[in-house]
Amino acid sequence: MSQKVLLSSKEIHIILHRLACQLLENHLDFKHTVLVGIQPRGTFLAQRLTKILKEEYGVKRIDLGFLDITFYRDDFRRGDKTLEASSTEINFLVEGKKVVFIDDVLYTGRSIRAALTAIQSFGRPSEIELLTLIDRRFSRHLPIQPNYRGRQVDAINEEKVKVMWEENDGKDVIYLINK
Repeated sequence: MSQKVLLSSKEIHIILHRLACQLLENHLDFKHTVLVGIQPRGTFLAQRLTKILKEEYGVKRIDLGFLDITFYRDDFRRGDKTLEASSTEINFLVEGKKVVFIDDVLYTGRSIRAALTAIQSFGRPSEIELLTLIDRRFSRHLPIQPNYRGRQVDAINEEKVKVMWEENDGKDVIYLINK
Protein backbone atom coordinates (compact mmCIF):
# COMPACT_ATOMS: atom_id res chain seq x y z
CA MET A 1 0.00 0.00 0.00
CA SER A 2 1.38 3.38 -1.00
CA GLN A 3 0.09 6.84 -0.35
CA LYS A 4 0.86 10.24 -1.76
CA VAL A 5 -0.16 13.64 -0.46
CA LEU A 6 -2.89 15.17 -2.61
CA LEU A 7 -3.29 18.32 -0.53
CA SER A 8 -1.14 19.69 2.27
CA SER A 9 -2.44 21.66 5.22
CA LYS A 10 -1.61 24.95 3.47
CA GLU A 11 -3.41 23.91 0.28
CA ILE A 12 -6.48 22.82 2.29
CA HIS A 13 -6.46 26.19 4.06
CA ILE A 14 -6.45 28.04 0.71
CA ILE A 15 -9.22 25.85 -0.72
CA LEU A 16 -11.42 26.32 2.37
CA HIS A 17 -11.15 30.10 2.03
CA ARG A 18 -12.00 29.91 -1.68
CA LEU A 19 -15.05 27.74 -0.94
CA ALA A 20 -16.14 30.14 1.82
CA CYS A 21 -15.87 33.07 -0.62
CA GLN A 22 -17.93 31.20 -3.22
CA LEU A 23 -20.63 30.52 -0.64
CA LEU A 24 -20.57 34.16 0.42
CA GLU A 25 -20.93 35.34 -3.19
CA ASN A 26 -24.00 33.17 -3.74
CA HIS A 27 -25.70 33.47 -0.33
CA LEU A 28 -24.55 36.87 1.06
CA ASP A 29 -26.09 37.05 4.55
CA PHE A 30 -27.29 33.41 4.80
CA LYS A 31 -30.78 34.51 5.92
CA HIS A 32 -32.41 32.05 3.51
CA THR A 33 -29.60 29.48 3.44
CA VAL A 34 -28.67 26.65 5.81
CA LEU A 35 -25.50 24.56 5.82
CA VAL A 36 -25.85 20.82 6.44
CA GLY A 37 -22.77 18.67 7.02
CA ILE A 38 -23.27 15.04 6.06
CA GLN A 39 -22.27 12.72 8.91
CA PRO A 40 -19.70 11.65 9.74
CA ARG A 41 -16.88 13.31 7.75
CA GLY A 42 -18.73 16.27 6.23
CA THR A 43 -19.23 17.76 9.67
CA PHE A 44 -15.57 18.79 10.02
CA LEU A 45 -15.68 20.62 6.68
CA ALA A 46 -19.01 22.28 7.52
CA GLN A 47 -17.72 23.49 10.89
CA ARG A 48 -14.53 24.88 9.34
CA LEU A 49 -16.43 26.75 6.63
CA THR A 50 -18.88 28.18 9.16
CA LYS A 51 -16.00 29.36 11.34
CA ILE A 52 -14.28 31.05 8.38
CA LEU A 53 -17.51 32.74 7.26
CA LYS A 54 -18.21 34.09 10.75
CA GLU A 55 -14.73 35.02 11.94
CA GLU A 56 -13.06 36.19 8.74
CA TYR A 57 -15.96 37.44 6.62
CA GLY A 58 -18.27 38.77 9.33
CA VAL A 59 -21.36 36.67 8.64
CA LYS A 60 -23.46 37.19 11.76
CA ARG A 61 -25.67 34.10 11.77
CA ILE A 62 -25.46 30.79 9.94
CA ASP A 63 -27.77 27.86 10.57
CA LEU A 64 -25.50 24.81 10.67
CA GLY A 65 -26.77 21.28 11.05
CA PHE A 66 -25.51 17.73 10.74
CA LEU A 67 -27.41 15.00 8.91
CA ASP A 68 -27.03 11.27 9.51
CA ILE A 69 -27.84 9.26 6.37
CA THR A 70 -27.02 5.76 7.65
CA PHE A 71 -30.52 4.30 7.39
CA TYR A 72 -31.30 6.07 4.10
CA ARG A 73 -28.42 4.46 2.22
CA ASP A 74 -29.23 1.87 -0.44
CA ASP A 75 -26.48 -0.43 0.87
CA PHE A 76 -27.54 -0.17 4.51
CA ARG A 77 -28.56 -3.86 4.81
CA ARG A 78 -25.98 -5.36 2.46
CA GLY A 79 -22.92 -5.92 4.60
CA ASP A 80 -22.11 -8.30 7.40
CA LYS A 81 -20.97 -5.57 9.74
CA THR A 82 -23.46 -3.63 11.81
CA LEU A 83 -23.64 0.03 10.86
CA GLU A 84 -23.37 2.64 13.59
CA ALA A 85 -25.48 5.71 13.11
CA SER A 86 -24.23 9.18 13.88
CA SER A 87 -26.51 11.80 15.35
CA THR A 88 -28.62 14.18 13.32
CA GLU A 89 -28.53 17.71 14.69
CA ILE A 90 -30.82 19.98 12.72
CA ASN A 91 -32.41 22.51 15.07
CA PHE A 92 -34.10 24.61 12.39
CA LEU A 93 -36.65 24.19 9.62
CA VAL A 94 -35.45 23.73 6.07
CA GLU A 95 -38.89 24.52 4.63
CA GLY A 96 -38.43 27.07 1.85
CA LYS A 97 -34.70 27.48 2.56
CA LYS A 98 -31.70 26.95 0.34
CA VAL A 99 -29.82 23.94 1.71
CA VAL A 100 -26.11 23.46 1.04
CA PHE A 101 -25.05 19.85 1.66
CA ILE A 102 -21.40 19.65 2.69
CA ASP A 103 -19.32 16.47 2.42
CA ASP A 104 -15.60 15.78 2.25
CA VAL A 105 -15.48 13.42 -0.77
CA LEU A 106 -17.97 12.96 -3.60
CA TYR A 107 -17.42 9.45 -4.89
CA THR A 108 -20.36 7.41 -6.26
CA GLY A 109 -23.06 9.93 -5.34
CA ARG A 110 -24.99 7.44 -3.20
CA SER A 111 -24.45 9.37 0.04
CA ILE A 112 -25.91 12.48 -1.57
CA ARG A 113 -28.90 10.50 -2.86
CA ALA A 114 -29.47 9.30 0.71
CA ALA A 115 -29.12 12.87 2.03
CA LEU A 116 -31.73 14.09 -0.46
CA THR A 117 -34.19 11.59 0.99
CA ALA A 118 -33.22 12.20 4.63
CA ILE A 119 -33.56 16.00 4.48
CA GLN A 120 -37.24 15.69 3.54
CA SER A 121 -37.97 14.83 7.19
CA PHE A 122 -37.10 18.44 8.07
CA GLY A 123 -39.20 20.19 5.44
CA ARG A 124 -39.10 20.91 1.74
CA PRO A 125 -36.14 23.07 0.74
CA SER A 126 -36.55 25.64 -2.03
CA GLU A 127 -33.20 24.60 -3.45
CA ILE A 128 -30.37 22.17 -2.67
CA GLU A 129 -26.71 22.68 -3.51
CA LEU A 130 -23.68 20.46 -2.93
CA LEU A 131 -20.26 21.50 -1.70
CA THR A 132 -17.50 18.90 -1.61
CA LEU A 133 -13.82 19.19 -0.82
CA ILE A 134 -12.78 16.38 -3.20
CA ASP A 135 -14.69 15.40 -6.33
CA ARG A 136 -13.79 11.97 -7.70
CA ARG A 137 -15.50 12.64 -11.00
CA PHE A 138 -14.86 9.32 -12.78
CA SER A 139 -16.40 7.19 -10.02
CA ARG A 140 -20.01 8.39 -10.12
CA HIS A 141 -22.85 5.85 -10.12
CA LEU A 142 -25.55 8.54 -10.07
CA PRO A 143 -25.89 11.80 -12.04
CA ILE A 144 -24.88 14.06 -9.16
CA GLN A 145 -22.43 16.94 -9.54
CA PRO A 146 -21.19 19.46 -6.96
CA ASN A 147 -22.02 23.15 -7.16
CA TYR A 148 -18.80 23.90 -5.25
CA ARG A 149 -15.70 21.73 -5.34
CA GLY A 150 -12.35 22.12 -3.69
CA ARG A 151 -10.33 19.85 -5.95
CA GLN A 152 -11.18 17.43 -8.70
CA VAL A 153 -9.30 14.13 -8.47
CA ASP A 154 -9.08 11.55 -11.22
CA ALA A 155 -8.57 8.49 -9.03
CA ILE A 156 -9.22 5.02 -10.36
CA ASN A 157 -11.55 2.75 -8.40
CA GLU A 158 -8.83 0.86 -6.53
CA GLU A 159 -7.44 4.11 -5.20
CA LYS A 160 -8.88 5.72 -2.10
CA VAL A 161 -8.97 9.34 -1.06
CA LYS A 162 -8.41 9.82 2.67
CA VAL A 163 -9.20 13.19 4.20
CA MET A 164 -7.67 13.85 7.61
CA TRP A 165 -8.82 16.73 9.81
CA GLU A 166 -6.84 18.21 12.67
CA GLU A 167 -9.91 18.05 14.95
CA ASN A 168 -10.25 14.30 14.46
CA ASP A 169 -6.96 12.98 13.11
CA GLY A 170 -4.37 15.39 14.51
CA LYS A 171 -3.46 17.04 11.19
CA ASP A 172 -4.96 18.46 8.01
CA VAL A 173 -3.87 16.45 4.98
CA ILE A 174 -5.45 14.55 2.10
CA TYR A 175 -3.89 11.37 0.79
CA LEU A 176 -4.40 9.29 -2.34
CA ILE A 177 -3.93 5.70 -1.22
CA ASN A 178 -3.11 2.97 -3.73
CA LYS A 179 -4.00 -0.49 -2.43
